Amino acid sequence: MRRRAVLLVLAVCAALVPATAAQARIPIRVGIGDQSTTMFDQPAFQRARFERVRFFVPWNIMDNPGQVTAATQFVQRARAARFSILLHVSTDNYTIRKAKLPSVAAYTSKVGRLVRYFRGLGVREFGTWNEANHASQPTYRSPTRAASFFRAMYRMVKGPCPSCGVVALDVLDQTGVERYMRTFYRHLSPTFRRRATIVGIHNYGDVNRRRTTFTRSIIRQAHHYNSRTRFWFTETGGIVKFGRSFPCNTTRAANRIDTMFSLARRFRTSGVQRMYVYNWTGAGCAARFDAGLTTPAGTPRAAYTTLRRQLVNYER
Repeated sequence: MRRRAVLLVLAVCAALVPATAAQARIPIRVGIGDQSTTMFDQPAFQRARFERVRFFVPWNIMDNPGQVTAATQFVQRARAARFSILLHVSTDNYTIRKAKLPSVAAYTSKVGRLVRYFRGLGVREFGTWNEANHASQPTYRSPTRAASFFRAMYRMVKGPCPSCGVVALDVLDQTGVERYMRTFYRHLSPTFRRRATIVGIHNYGDVNRRRTTFTRSIIRQAHHYNSRTRFWFTETGGIVKFGRSFPCNTTRAANRIDTMFSLARRFRTSGVQRMYVYNWTGAGCAARFDAGLTTPAGTPRAAYTTLRRQLVNYER
């Protein structure tokens, strides 16, 4: 009887261990951003056990059948594997200062079709406009238009689906971001300021230069207008290569993955809820930009090992 009782106690303790470990995890969810479906089939990707992905599409994607097909394949592949998807609206022309800024009417029409279509495929989270303050986006000189886009997106998404999520504003950590945000918020009514509860941050600069400057400023600025704002690092990660500023170095990129997690922990109590690491498949050192966790051939880099070591402490 004593032996049976001991075995029963041991079994109960064993059952409690996973729950205890899960409760101890830092309540920041970690996902991945990438534009290719090939990652879903890679063993290294599957071992990481992500549950969230981010994918961006042109604002007028529904006018391009080829792009619709590619995005549909990504969403269907992700949903088949039970991933939650953040679909982010972006430019249709990444040439610096060349993209045409849509009118609010055009945005409402084109993005409305986009939202209806992808919501039908199971997407429940949408971003109003990707990296709105960067010169590769037509919104970079018009925070007032970005605010108008948010109002339109909110109505299109939350009207039919109150439980769906909207990233109201998505900004890069660069000089002038505070001014951009002030103009954005001042163009919103008090009602829509209250509704702007999620702000996306691309903090490559802070992560890779090991600083907190802009992440802190963005959070402070958003909280000035809405103290309930929560923050998602919608693009972040360790840069392997970026022009002359960051020569190709996979060891440095791996180290910056640690910095990324440290930054998220630092601002957790300020409202940081998620991180989307960008990206899975690297472009190679011959490219202008590479932040991949793997080589172009799919071989895991040092940053992947660092990420896996950190992930055990975080939620998905």
